[in-house]
Amino acid sequence: MRPGVYRAHTRFRDLDGVTRRVKATGRTAAAATRELKAKIADRSAPTGDLIGPEMRVSQVGETWLTLYRAEQRSEATTANEYQRVLDNVINPAIGSIRLREATAGRLERLLRSQPTPSRRKKTRTVLKMMLDAAVIDGAIAANPIASTSRLRGTRNEVQALSIRDLGTVRSAVDAWMSQKRPGPKPTHDIPDIIDMLLATGCRIGEVLALRWSDIDLATTPPTASISGTIKTETGKGTYRKAKPKSDASKRTLALPSFAVAVLLRRQIEQPTNPHDAVFATRNGTWHQVGNIERRWRAIRADTDLEWVTPHTFRKTVATLIDRNLDPETAARVLGHSSADITKEFYIVKDRSTPDVTALLDSLAGGKTPTESPT
Repeated sequence: MRPGVYRAHTRFRDLDGVTRRVKATGRTAAAATRELKAKIADRSAPTGDLIGPEMRVSQVGETWLTLYRAEQRSEATTANEYQRVLDNVINPAIGSIRLREATAGRLERLLRSQPTPSRRKKTRTVLKMMLDAAVIDGAIAANPIASTSRLRGTRNEVQALSIRDLGTVRSAVDAWMSQKRPGPKPTHDIPDIIDMLLATGCRIGEVLALRWSDIDLATTPPTASISGTIKTETGKGTYRKAKPKSDASKRTLALPSFAVAVLLRRQIEQPTNPHDAVFATRNGTWHQVGNIERRWRAIRADTDLEWVTPHTFRKTVATLIDRNLDPETAARVLGHSSADITKEFYIVKDRSTPDVTALLDSLAGGKTPTESPT
């Protein structure tokens, strides 16, 4: 245009379909061209009110999670876990780059850098949801996470406790109960909780949430109604949520005789508490799931039960019911909406096959089978 002033221009078709001339100036030809490209990028990436292509990834994550919490799309504990993934995984790695720079290659490297399949899965879940929000808001045209490699993790074989294993469990619990340690003598909560896990196939949070009003020992057979679970949240503490994990988890279970004996004894021995809880702490509050899991890890420390978790008792119940009845019954007892879930994740695969030796013997020595294989 004149010394020290350059102008770059082009024609650009806007979102309304009208082609317009776009201009930009700079001190050099290259500077003018860069400015023109920046203007085109702004016009080609219209955005909503919240997320834009120039936002840092950390800002996108914060905006998405704020909306997620406001919509109450899931448990507060789930949102807190997503917050930890943002703070500890995503933001340290790519939080400072612009949204438009979050390419599939960058995301792929981030996912591959995670040490475990579980961490990779959680990271991918958070990235997908926050970048989906950016797509919806018009900040990016497509979600780059869709172009990353499919996650492949090793699935552990389902394991259940044998009768011998259960003997080891009870011996370990007895040894832990009889240990000399500072402080008050341990209550009978841990062995009773384990018995209730085996008697019901419930989740640990469902057993800890049982109230005496949920128990009916006068019916034949006696029953326990599963109608809640235990939650622990930052700033809110430990409380009973008046709804289990899913609608299918609401169920009434018939109790075996050993569970009835446990409950009758607890009715006599346990002091009353303000929550009407079957299992309450010394202070009359709800037990935390994490605390019970921590005690179990201490119990199994010097045994060969390192693979056993409270969820293993649930798988043991599912496998026993499947072997003697069917997977559909096991799914109903466990509170699953589909027997497919029970069969895939909770029932030990039966590797045995029918005895067909008599049929196979007919193939030996050229003998003609009495009946055609067809």
